[in-house]
Amino acid sequence: MSDLSNITFKGFRRDNDRVGVRNHVLILPLDDISNAACEAVANNIKGTLAIPHAYGRLQFGEDLDLHFRTIIGTGANPNVAAVVVIGIEPGWTKRVVDGIALTGKPVQGFSIEQNGDLRTIMDASRAAKDMMHYASELQREECSISELWVSTKCGESDTTTGLGSCPTVGNMYDKLLPVGIYGCFGETSEITGAEHICQKRAINDEVGGRWYNMWKAYQDDVIFAHQTDDLSDSQPTKGNIEGGLTTIEEKALGNLEKIGRTSKYIDILEPAEEPKSGKGLYFMDSSSAAAECVTLMAAGGYVVHTFPTGQGNVVGNPIVPVIKITANPRTVRTMSEHVDVDVSGILRRDMTIDEAGDSLINMIRRTANGRHTAAEALGHREFSMTKLYRSA
Repeated sequence: MSDLSNITFKGFRRDNDRVGVRNHVLILPLDDISNAACEAVANNIKGTLAIPHAYGRLQFGEDLDLHFRTIIGTGANPNVAAVVVIGIEPGWTKRVVDGIALTGKPVQGFSIEQNGDLRTIMDASRAAKDMMHYASELQREECSISELWVSTKCGESDTTTGLGSCPTVGNMYDKLLPVGIYGCFGETSEITGAEHICQKRAINDEVGGRWYNMWKAYQDDVIFAHQTDDLSDSQPTKGNIEGGLTTIEEKALGNLEKIGRTSKYIDILEPAEEPKSGKGLYFMDSSSAAAECVTLMAAGGYVVHTFPTGQGNVVGNPIVPVIKITANPRTVRTMSEHVDVDVSGILRRDMTIDEAGDSLINMIRRTANGRHTAAEALGHREFSMTKLYRSA
């Protein structure tokens, strides 16, 4: 491509000047026992979206902080136009409402205690209807490609992932990060075996040192503290092994291809944390589980997700379009309905990685303009909260 800084897309500019590529009205449960009320409201008011989840009761400490960061970040994401929050009691519900309200978007909270489901559903449905009218009149406007926040994670990796689809994402980042986008990668456990390489890809030694300490803490406090004899059946997965990856080190080396040849990460993020150090590439401390990782990055404010896959991971997200890229000819043949960008030509040597990167950039732009990804068209709305430890 020529001058990438001239690329534009049609997005939704929010009151806080962030730009979204979708325009959802969310019915957001604070906790698991508010799911039914949220789903009833979404059933009443067509076009709204409920996001049920499993947690939110008797969490405490760092685990509770992460819960709030994820819920508030989901509602604050620029792909969301307005939010109805429902919780069992008013205190924590207000905490979520206040957090989302900082973006300037319409948000209202309702609590079930002393009201019951029926009254809560009625009142919340009226609010959701008004929000739906509001959102439906918002218009897309022309925005610079530099205003996009693009995250990435790979899944169901195989030999073609490290050779083709991950380098495609890396080529995209090498081209778009200098233009001014925000980028994000993660999957802390999956860097194992290539941690020395990842540490050197930091913008400076201080950031690299903090990254290594974070990676080491994950290894010591999570992996080694709870493993049996090894990470069999987890890292690498059965699908990874079938695809030719025999060790976590091989998987890690392919994973790191997602940040290209010239890109360096400028800071590290807690799970679901929004970046604060300006434009550039970030590493988010996150699980390698697909739905968990995408959920955390969406809560961090990223509006488009690029997902390289080998064997064919089908994950989507309720609020963020997930673009699937594969270089595996068999996956293209057997799971074509899940593929947005076919870069299998890299393995046939009739497509270069540079051409594949341009193809992905074109698909990001089309997606930002409103094209539904394969995951969206197929109804994939996987939303999975990350939990750090048992509830009280």
